Amino acid sequence: MKTSVSHLLQQLDQVVHLAGWTYALRSSGKIAFLQFRDGTGYVQVVFEKERVSEAEWELLTHLEQESSIRVTGLVVKDDRSPTGVEVQGKSIEQVSMSAEYPITPKEHGTDFLMDHRHLWLRSKRPWAMMRVRDTIERATSEFMYDHDFLRMDAPILTPSACEGTTELYEVDHFGRPAYLSQSGQLYSEAGIFAHGRVYDFGPVFRAEKSKTRRHLNEFWMMDAEAAYMDWEENMQIQEDLVLFIVKRVLEERRYELETILERDLSKLEKIQGPFPRIEHKVAVKMLQDAGSDIQEDEDLGADDETILTQQFDTPIFITKYPAKVKAFYMKADPEDASRVLCSDMLAPEGYGEVIGGSEREVDLMRLQQKIAEHNLPMDQFEWYLDLRRFGSVPHSGFGYGLERLVTWLCGTKHVREAIPFPRTMNRLEP
Repeated sequence: MKTSVSHLLQQLDQVVHLAGWTYALRSSGKIAFLQFRDGTGYVQVVFEKERVSEAEWELLTHLEQESSIRVTGLVVKDDRSPTGVEVQGKSIEQVSMSAEYPITPKEHGTDFLMDHRHLWLRSKRPWAMMRVRDTIERATSEFMYDHDFLRMDAPILTPSACEGTTELYEVDHFGRPAYLSQSGQLYSEAGIFAHGRVYDFGPVFRAEKSKTRRHLNEFWMMDAEAAYMDWEENMQIQEDLVLFIVKRVLEERRYELETILERDLSKLEKIQGPFPRIEHKVAVKMLQDAGSDIQEDEDLGADDETILTQQFDTPIFITKYPAKVKAFYMKADPEDASRVLCSDMLAPEGYGEVIGGSEREVDLMRLQQKIAEHNLPMDQFEWYLDLRRFGSVPHSGFGYGLERLVTWLCGTKHVREAIPFPRTMNRLEP
């Protein structure tokens, strides 16, 4: 019966059967050290020439990187190993001999690695990041379920914009224009009138002509909405979610973070609530004092977010942005109509925005006015306006960018590493 590398620590002093691939191989003449991987982890398998057949030793001397193999061996404790075990090889069988593998152990440039992303995913660094990504997704679903949110996924083809018309991907839908979704938020708002609390999780698309390390044209978002929730409770839900995710990632992915990605875990272990809440106008003053030329009615730029987050060990909320820099659906601050009841959560260490949220506008006439001010087609939003005509209630919501969370928690510099196959201005393959 086949065993996974991830389960070897529970099978000490037992003979196991493994199936996977050759990650690396070196030999001293009489001993071969095989770095073996099976998708669940990595382990060293040591073969002695005198303990295997001539055919098996011949195979070991010619085995190419990424050749697929089956291995049988005895699991022994090894305190020097990152996984705590080693396998003493008893037999090896070739499944498929690999051709000369293009991604060798030497240094490769980013463009080369991205051109071979379909193969690079097998290497330790992307392997570790995808496992952190998986934990974030599963932790999110668990948290949302435990807080009474129902998953209700939004369509990808939409008739109108959610955030603004300049970043839309337009496609022909049987003779009429349609657009790839920028966010599932508006559809999640419809869902709360049926289920109270809902969230969706899926790919979204923004045709931003941006080459920064924080932007992708296709990425994954989790959008959540809740009826009878104000903007302050909305922030608390976001904070609790992030604390839950960080804790779970530290529990499940310590090896990937610390050993492979060389992440400074002390940075993540320091994170605890409550997260500071800073009004936008106060943040602007802090930035101006630090030398920024930002003005009070302007949005924060990436450099501004970096300056702010480097002053804190935990994420921070920037609240009550100017209405002019935010989306049409956000509720005006009753104390200052020029601002909205919104928040952006900025991750520490200079990583910047990871979550955006707000209380939603519930007044029908005000919402119609804001749609007009944003030059959006009113007829395409009649269904959305119906949500205010029939049983409107106070409600709030938020959305996080999955790749930005992955980038921050893994401590990497570029968001393109946080998704299996990144799509940017200059990359549509593989």
